[in-house]
Order: sequence, then structure tokens, then C-alpha cells
Amino acid sequence: MITGLDHVVVLTSDIAAASAAYETLFARTPSWRYSGGGADRTLFTLDNTTLELVAPHGDDDAAQRVRSALVTQGEGLASLCFRTSDIARTHRRLDRLTLKPEPVTEVESRDETSGAVLSWKRTRAATDATRGVRMFFLEREQERPLSVRTTTASITAMDHVVVSTADPERAAALYGARLGLDMALDRSHPEWGRLMFFRCGDLVVEVTHRPGKSETDAPDRLRGICWRVADIDATRARLIAAGVDVSEVRTGRKPGTRVMTVRNSTCGVPTLLVQPSQGKPD
Repeated sequence: MITGLDHVVVLTSDIAAASAAYETLFARTPSWRYSGGGADRTLFTLDNTTLELVAPHGDDDAAQRVRSALVTQGEGLASLCFRTSDIARTHRRLDRLTLKPEPVTEVESRDETSGAVLSWKRTRAATDATRGVRMFFLEREQERPLSVRTTTASITAMDHVVVSTADPERAAALYGARLGLDMALDRSHPEWGRLMFFRCGDLVVEVTHRPGKSETDAPDRLRGICWRVADIDATRARLIAAGVDVSEVRTGRKPGTRVMTVRNSTCGVPTLLVQPSQGKPD
């Protein structure tokens, strides 16, 4: 049903400032900009997925919904959008799985710079059925243009997106059995809690659980993103020169990896950068 993570949505109150911040973080230009549905949108398309910045625009009901979401949750990660090759079949499956999908709609956007047009079909699962994480599913035939690198030591791709859960068994059933993602890892650690990795194309949806942090009926939450880099030392030097607050480089949990934390300029998204070990990332 799911072929990959098409994009993640980040809410922001200032589309210009957010676009500039991510252009600095990624060292890549926006790949697409458009307005519609009560929002201004800027997209950065990396090697394996897209980050979409969304800010309210106008005074209609759609814009007010975006503003209400910003008031409720603040800036940060807002939703996941999975890609599928057959939206009609996906809709039927979501319905059978009691994920209560909305009717499939056709959407079109025109890039404000190039004038190019992209179209796609999408549906959305009910947020209460996905345990609090907003999930969309889309089918599109055209590929988005890649974000152009502006300098060396750019961000290459997403490594993983993090979802926290108060009920790991419930989350395992949702992402594994119901959505059909391949569980690549299920590990518990006295310091980290429980980690589950679900493969989704060329990246991972990481589900985390820390015992005692919340009631088991608490909703799941999108927690953060880890991006891949080819040379973490060069990336760190570039970001420091650009005025971005980053941590020291440290050894990652996975053998052979090196990581660092980005402390600002991410629109409230907890952000980690990783230099993968040699070989295929996982």
C-alpha cells in the first residue's frame, strides 16, 4: 500500500523566515512554492523525501484552521504524508482497517517561480484513528524537482522521523500490521526505553516509548527528524559559519555513525544530523 514517505509538513507563522532558515540548514534552494487552501507553502525536496513548510494565508476558513493549529500546537511537525501507487486501492484498505479515510480528492499546484504544474490525488485518515498523528496518503505520477545545492556539505536526505507513543503495542499494530510498514528493529534499553524502526522506502519511521512518561491512552506525537549528511564535520563548520547553533559531534547509537543536534532555526522541530556508517543506511 505505502511505497514511501512523500513528505512531512511543518507549520510556521512566518513562511519567509522559515524558508530562509531551512535553506541555510539544508544548503539547498526551495524546489516549489505555491499558495492555496488558506496557506503559503514552500517545499524542499531532498534525495528521498520532501519537507513542506506551511503558513496561514488569507482569512478564509482554511486559513483560520491553520492559525488554530498554530495556536494549539505551536510551530513544528504537523503531519506525515505517505506515498502510494494506487490511491483508490489504498482508500479501500484504509476503510477496511477502520482508519476512516476522507473521500479521495484531486489537487493541483503551480510553482510561483517556474509556472510548472503538479497534480496528485490524496486522502486523509481520521486523526483519532491514527492515535493523534495526522496522516495523509497521496498518489502522483510526476516527480517534484529536487532542491538545488547552494554549497558543499549540504543535507542529502532524511534518515528517520520520530513518533513518540504511550502505547507501543498499539503503535506497532498501527504502523506494522495496519499500514504495512516493515518492522526492521524492536529493541528496549533501560535508558532509551523501547525503539521500533519501520522501514518506509529509503528512510525509517522511528517509534519511541519511554515507560512512565504518560498514560497509555495519551495520543501519539510527532517528535522530530534526523537528516543525513555525507561529512558531518564539514556540515557543522558550514552551519556554525552561518550562525546556526549546533552541538559537538558525538558517536551515534548505531555503530559507525556520528551525530549532532541542531538547536535552532528549525521552526521548533527537534533536529538531528547523522553521518551514516559505511554501507547501506538503516
